[in-house]
Amino acid sequence: MKGAARLRALLHLPRTLRWRLFLILFAGLAAAHALSFAVLFYERTASATAAMLTSLEYDVATSIALLDRLPAGEREAWLPVLARKNYRYELGPGLRGVPELSPRATEIARTINAAAGSRFPVRVDSLPGEGREHLQAHVTLGDGSVVTIDILPRLMPLANWLPHVLALQLVLLILCTWFAVRLAIRPLRRLANAAETLDPGRDAGRLEEGGPHEVAHAARAFNAMHDRIAHYLQERVQILAAISHDLQTPITRMKLRAEMTDESPEKDKLVADLSEIERLVREGVAYARSAHGHQERPARIDLRSFIESLAFDYQDTGKPVHLAGPVNCVVTTRPHALRRILTNLVDNALKFGGEARIEVRRTSDGIASIAVLDDGPGIPPDKIDAVMQPFFRLEHSRNRDTGGTGLGLAIAQQLAQAIGGTLTLANRPEGGLAATVRLT
Repeated sequence: MKGAARLRALLHLPRTLRWRLFLILFAGLAAAHALSFAVLFYERTASATAAMLTSLEYDVATSIALLDRLPAGEREAWLPVLARKNYRYELGPGLRGVPELSPRATEIARTINAAAGSRFPVRVDSLPGEGREHLQAHVTLGDGSVVTIDILPRLMPLANWLPHVLALQLVLLILCTWFAVRLAIRPLRRLANAAETLDPGRDAGRLEEGGPHEVAHAARAFNAMHDRIAHYLQERVQILAAISHDLQTPITRMKLRAEMTDESPEKDKLVADLSEIERLVREGVAYARSAHGHQERPARIDLRSFIESLAFDYQDTGKPVHLAGPVNCVVTTRPHALRRILTNLVDNALKFGGEARIEVRRTSDGIASIAVLDDGPGIPPDKIDAVMQPFFRLEHSRNRDTGGTGLGLAIAQQLAQAIGGTLTLANRPEGGLAATVRLT
């Protein structure tokens, strides 16, 4: 249970699906690779041990028989001939050791005893105190002399190129795992990017429906969802535009009839109510049309001249609209939609702050920023997102007495999205509201 909990904790460390899949695949493949190498190494060690013991048995049997038949004076000359890499022969009792033997030394002792047979007594000792295992087998020949076999057990060494091959295999394993994960994640990343840039109001490119069956199915489902949302949005806008348009005719007739009645306080109230309804209907039509702001053809404009023209139009009608810090900047945008955005923002600033200031700046990343500032009461922080919704009005600082319909900011935001920009609202530290349009 603890191991499973620890594994789950390790899987939660990477925060991206890419790295989680990579770690899972690489860990599994690396573990399988390590297991295969361990089995191969064990099999090679067992084979090398068996080959060493077999060779030792035949070689020792032949060497002991040869030394036993040679005259005592000639045995010394044959010792270099009989020597091998792992063991050599010495005349005499050799060094004194201890009888405690390791499992491998026990196997070697059993092999030497089998090679010597019952004719030659054998005693195998271990020489302690050295960095590696060291054995000596003492064999008594037929004439009573002792021959010592000095043994330094060593298996067949690994090839020098084997570590390089293992490193190359690990690198290849990492590359293949990374490629597989990248191939699996790429459709998901495309789907996420398409979802982030989803705008049913625009004729955006469709998600590619190729690739594996599961990927193609997800792409087709996403494109179908995009079409349904665009259809519902278009239907909603058409209904709103139709209702708003059809209401204008009866409202006009009602105003005409009201104007023809005798003068009275009730007549003035009725005409004012009809004027408010008419204004609300016009704003509804404008909101419906703002959904199609992207259909206007983009054009290059001098932003300084554009803002100055807007400010001068307000000043000609006696409205306190000031231009602060204009910069020379040429942008490509949809001029009519941008003008409607700024008009709505300036109207709000005049309505709730008494005056408006327009500041034009270019940010460090080259994006043009237009801020409309006022000295009004601002907006409660928890209502900033809500005021962007259609027909939403604040009851205290921005109520019906000001003549608002609750569509000005909604229209401005929808048009800002249609021209590829953003609209943000923020309360100023010194008081008032700052509505900023960024033209990306």
